[in-house]
Amino acid sequence: MSRTNKSVLSVALVACFLGLAIGSRADDVVVRLSGGDGYMKLADGRILYIFSFADFSNLPPEEVMSAGLLAASAPAPTIIADEGDRVFLHLTNVGMVMRPDLFDPHSVHWHGFPNAAPIFDGLPDTSISINMGGTLSYFYNVVEPGTYMYHCHVEATEHMQMGMLGNLYVRPAQNKSPDGTLLGGFVHHTGFKYAYNDGDGSTFYDVEFPIQIGSFDAAFHDASESTQPLPFALMRDDYPLLNGRGYPDTAVPGALPALAENGGKVSQGVSSLIEATQGEKILLRISNLNVTRFYTLASLGIPMKVVGQDARLLRAPSGLNLYRTTNSVTLGGGESKDAILDTSGVQPGRYFLYTTNLNYLSNGTEDFGGMMTEIIIHAQ
Repeated sequence: MSRTNKSVLSVALVACFLGLAIGSRADDVVVRLSGGDGYMKLADGRILYIFSFADFSNLPPEEVMSAGLLAASAPAPTIIADEGDRVFLHLTNVGMVMRPDLFDPHSVHWHGFPNAAPIFDGLPDTSISINMGGTLSYFYNVVEPGTYMYHCHVEATEHMQMGMLGNLYVRPAQNKSPDGTLLGGFVHHTGFKYAYNDGDGSTFYDVEFPIQIGSFDAAFHDASESTQPLPFALMRDDYPLLNGRGYPDTAVPGALPALAENGGKVSQGVSSLIEATQGEKILLRISNLNVTRFYTLASLGIPMKVVGQDARLLRAPSGLNLYRTTNSVTLGGGESKDAILDTSGVQPGRYFLYTTNLNYLSNGTEDFGGMMTEIIIHAQ
């Protein structure tokens, strides 16, 4: 037996032992992802070749290989957990249908996860990745709430540019406090939601929306599809996106239509349309997994209170809240921010969340598009 095979066997035995030792609970979160290729449609009508994940948590394991072919989604499926959950994530590498010459392995890196066991971290230097035709099970004991993100960490610049990026967030245990619990001077009631375990109700919100900033270099994707040398040094993103869409597709509720190129499978299921009733508080879980640029998002007309950054409550060791009220936030790759929009004094109507990098308000060479979406405030 080769050294590689022995290593893989050892890891499999460790994972098996871990699973037996942990056991299972009825409230465990089980996520089943495929990793492969597919296509997405940009707002100017262009079809773009991508790599990404797809969610098959509702299928038995033996069906994921066939169902995952050409099922890549942009962004990757959103993963949501509660503090205290135990998450079992099973990743199956289904291969590249349009690039049968590629045998790229994949991994899942929960970006920002505290104290991740090296074997489950997804970083190639310290963990293993999964080859085509195989499945690897990850285990996470979720103890820290906040807005995270996840991506493939194998050949990260390439696989992230190609689209292996997704929203991921954890809701705090404070949400499940008994009815009538006093949080300082704030009274908690069943159904109330918070961004963090704030202890004072200051991160209370009514509705939440994940917004993942990203952008693609169409020439890089085309080179990958046509088996050409990848232009890493010339990478220049020309399609700025929110949740895998450019405006006006960002404001389309629900999933975009399925593509024939994907065999009729939906590849863009996460809308960026933000809706609330006047008086409600909106939590925006903003993350950036772009590999080329910093971006700024602004919400003129509705100030935002930034309460968290990189899955941490903005609070000093003394207990002083370090929240700030602003109209814009700037994020680099791998950063996240939690921003609450209070619509109490806002007139019903349509507002915009958009990048102040105005040259990125375009879909390729098409003007008036790109990194922008709508905020719809309904009358009470």
